[in-house]
Amino acid sequence: MLNYILGFLLLIEIYIFFILKSAYSGSQFRIAFGIQLAVAIFTFISLIYTSGSLGHGLSQTTKPINILMGLFITFGVAKLVFISVAFLEDVVRIFTYIISLFTSGTSVNYPSRRKAITQIGLGIAAIPFASFLYGMFKTRYDFKVFKEILEFDDLPKEFDGLKVVQFSDFHAGSLDDIEAVKLGLETIQNLAPDLILFTGDLVNNTSEEFDKFIPYLKALSAPLGKFAILGNHDYGLYYKWESDEAKAQNEQRIRNHHDSIGFDLLENQNRTIEKNGAKINLLGVENWGRPPFPPKGNLDKAKEGIVDNTFNLLLSHDPHHWEDIVLNDSQHIHLTLSGHTHGMQMGIELPGWKWSPVSLRYKNWAGLYQEKGQYLYVNRGFGHIGFPGRVGIKPEITFLELKSKN
Repeated sequence: MLNYILGFLLLIEIYIFFILKSAYSGSQFRIAFGIQLAVAIFTFISLIYTSGSLGHGLSQTTKPINILMGLFITFGVAKLVFISVAFLEDVVRIFTYIISLFTSGTSVNYPSRRKAITQIGLGIAAIPFASFLYGMFKTRYDFKVFKEILEFDDLPKEFDGLKVVQFSDFHAGSLDDIEAVKLGLETIQNLAPDLILFTGDLVNNTSEEFDKFIPYLKALSAPLGKFAILGNHDYGLYYKWESDEAKAQNEQRIRNHHDSIGFDLLENQNRTIEKNGAKINLLGVENWGRPPFPPKGNLDKAKEGIVDNTFNLLLSHDPHHWEDIVLNDSQHIHLTLSGHTHGMQMGIELPGWKWSPVSLRYKNWAGLYQEKGQYLYVNRGFGHIGFPGRVGIKPEITFLELKSKN
């Protein structure tokens, strides 16, 4: 795979070389080519180094690896934007030449590349380049509290004003700044939640990633409890294990981590939350997702033993589960909490409107949704994976206040 990626990058560099050669000459070309060569060498070294350091799969990273990976992606996106502009001009040049051949009675010259278009391409590419750098070094740990007040007809009045704090997609292996993580967790505690709920992906792949964070999550407290579910990454699916036994041991150790930090792990199970004699149901399923994500979640099993006509709150990592299963289930689930999408860690959020490339795959990808009298909230993720940054989509801590209309 690495060889294919290196080959693809080499083709991009060759194409950029010819773009620069046709647009510049003399000292301008030498300067442009020197910059291209330096960036290309850095890009190849970054890819080779990070690939070798991550070994069997994307797992525990360090600050140098994150920086190199982030710069590799930042330069790569900027280059793709630049060559896209140049390619569009090349298409126009080809069609212009072909039309001229058939309409002109004399020989025609192939249209030359316009320097102005190349400069426009560089200017456009500078926008994602600067945005990605800002996302790496400024907003990666800029945790934002998203607040919603939800009203329900059948929420017991004893639970009126229930404060629920959700966080999701911790991805311990990607977090390289413990002090920043501690500030995020302190923000959770300072919200004085009645319930703390974690909706999966504690790690990237291996249980060891999380070891150093145990004391800080263990310190979180909530009077009605702390609960969690597993996400797709918690099964070690994206790591090359030496044996099935090693994979199973890692999965069990991740389960044990939840005990270590005082979170009740729900695996297709439910718990009764009681307050002043009134009760609500908290359900949690294992990861359920469309291919290639594992459909381990079993809502029927999670519902076993719950009392009818009781308020139900469900933890389910992948929001596709709500769309495909929960909405059509015979049991009314008042509120489902999910994560998984990260908002793709990049997008645009404006008052009343938001967009991210992840919306092309997930209809419900960030924030609050309502359908058939049921709510879904999709958390944008506490951590990150892959690109070590946040561009327009900040890491999220969700604060939900549940109100009773009784």
